[in-house]
Amino acid sequence: MIRRIALVVLLWLWPLALAAQAPATLVADRILVQDSGNQLIAEGNVEVFHDGTRLSAARITYDRSTDQLAIIGPIFIRTAEGEILTADRASLDARLERGLLRGARLILDERLQLAADRIDRVDSRYTQLTRTAATSCKVCDDGRPPLWEIRAGRVVHDSEARQLYFEDAQFRVYDLPIFWLPRMRLPDPTLTRATGLLIPEPRATDQLGLGIKLPYFIRLGDHRDLTLTPYLSPETTTLDARYRQAYLNGLIELRGGITNDTLTDAPRGYLFAEGAFRLKDGGILRFDVESASDDAYLLDYDISGADRLDSELSYTRVEDRQMRRAHVTLYQSLRAAEDNDRLPPVVAEAAWERRTTPSIGGTLTFGGALEGHLRTLDAGPDGLGDTLRAGATLDWRRSFVTRPGLMIETEAGLRLDHYAFSDDALADDTTRTRTQLGTTLRYPLIRKGPQATHLLEPVLQFAWSDQSGGAVPNEDSSTAEFDQTSLLSLSRFPGEDATETGARAALGLSWARRGDRGWNSRLTFGRVLRDRAEPDFTHTSGLDGTASDWLIAAALESPEGLALQGRTLVDDAAQVTRAEALLDWSNARLDLTAGYIFLPPDTEEDRADPVREISFDGTYRFNENWSAGLDMRYDLAAGSPSQAGLDVGWRNECVTVDFSVSRRFTSSTSVQPTTDFGLLVGLTGFSAGRVGASPGRCQD
Repeated sequence: MIRRIALVVLLWLWPLALAAQAPATLVADRILVQDSGNQLIAEGNVEVFHDGTRLSAARITYDRSTDQLAIIGPIFIRTAEGEILTADRASLDARLERGLLRGARLILDERLQLAADRIDRVDSRYTQLTRTAATSCKVCDDGRPPLWEIRAGRVVHDSEARQLYFEDAQFRVYDLPIFWLPRMRLPDPTLTRATGLLIPEPRATDQLGLGIKLPYFIRLGDHRDLTLTPYLSPETTTLDARYRQAYLNGLIELRGGITNDTLTDAPRGYLFAEGAFRLKDGGILRFDVESASDDAYLLDYDISGADRLDSELSYTRVEDRQMRRAHVTLYQSLRAAEDNDRLPPVVAEAAWERRTTPSIGGTLTFGGALEGHLRTLDAGPDGLGDTLRAGATLDWRRSFVTRPGLMIETEAGLRLDHYAFSDDALADDTTRTRTQLGTTLRYPLIRKGPQATHLLEPVLQFAWSDQSGGAVPNEDSSTAEFDQTSLLSLSRFPGEDATETGARAALGLSWARRGDRGWNSRLTFGRVLRDRAEPDFTHTSGLDGTASDWLIAAALESPEGLALQGRTLVDDAAQVTRAEALLDWSNARLDLTAGYIFLPPDTEEDRADPVREISFDGTYRFNENWSAGLDMRYDLAAGSPSQAGLDVGWRNECVTVDFSVSRRFTSSTSVQPTTDFGLLVGLTGFSAGRVGASPGRCQD
């Protein structure tokens, strides 16, 4: 019956459908035609569909002579753009584009609601609300006022520009007036980028006093924007800026700031810039610029905790069997104990590598590289100058499995390097060759149990390498790491200036368990034996002498989100020479990361004192509203904290509040201990980002 009534209405409204260039559909329990066919009355579960807009009401009267709809509520309208309007009664044109709604409510993006005595619709673009209250908080049926709301004499919503214009606006908290503005413009929740003031951020520190940051976002187009952030306090006047632009083949971002403060006599500032572009040949061109006016600026203004800055221009192209890369890097050290003039501040490298499958089987890899270190001053007391290295490599690898299940991996390599030095008192130009051979034997044993699968794998590697040519300064291999990844390496030096020579063997045993319920664990033991000591390995690396320290590494994972991993080196006297551990735990209420590291003193690694430190970073959610976070670094060797911070957050469906306090205890000739306070308050509903669902006060 309803389908027949709807069809009759479509035929009766055919002239309207032709004028609108889209059919209108009306469905109701009862439909009457009166006044000689000029008036149509629909009653009972009335619904109208037109151009993506849906209207439902208790009663609709359509007058053909005026082309108007008189609607009795409760009225519900959802537009094609996602707007929701509710009203007690309304008078609209047949296209639902113009008209008047009484006792109405407008809901944008299902978050921001605007209640008004009257809503006027104009051309489906403009919606004018009279005597309006706007809020994203839940409005309780018991009459309690929302946590916050904006009262305005008039509000105009431009659905095309996605802007809200308030006149005679008053901001209220729990119905208490806080401030008044004659005019105000805010983006609606669907707008992702709009020019305007962002959330102010108060900040207080020991050094800079109480101040405030006022970020202002400027939309320069669909793919460009600029954010200017003045930072004002009694001790500083700072302007920060961020520029972003996206291209069809890449993007760039520039951040910087300029400062006049009472901490120094000269202007201060910084510049960070980065970008990446995909070129026509398939390669990636990247640039990264990091620069600061002085060693303490980034810490004073909480920009970065880095103690070395690197600016780099690089090109990388990776194909199925070929790889090319090139980069130029400029380093700036912020460490008080380092002199930029003595370091090689400019490092450049170009490398090419290709792999193929020869007729004898396995994988053959060959390539070449050109690397240079440039210092800004002539050789000083240390005698180091500029260095240029040109090298070529040839490596072959093959693996196979025997019938009993023994896995055999063989590898061989040849390297040729020529070093040229300038203003270097310690080295002469020289050419070096290096030959290396290695065979690794694995015998994995698998056992499937009722609740878990176990894998036990003993490993044995035999390796030999030899080197001919003159000695060169060791600049890129001064710090070596002995862990699970380097246990079976032919050379455990991280760079090319130093290499292992002679005969050696690596012994290892690993056990892994994978539980059916999500409990997984792994344990690894290993050691390296060699025919003669390697003098370039430091004592605390665990690799000096003819026998290395014992490597012990373990990892554990639980289905509840707990992950624990650790590594330690133990010498023959059962003394720990290096240790580290990391804990991660994440579930519905807790996010926790904790770490421990121990390094003994070693003058060869520029470490006069031991390093024994624990770190902690965690967030606990007490309920849907409250959360607290704590981060800390504590120096056990010195018996004092390095830094600590506390963050407390509260949120509901319409407000987010974050309060933070942090303390940095470390000091040097350029950095002083300081305490930093921060407060951030955000109102949801006027931004594109969703915070997530939170319970409202009406559930109390």
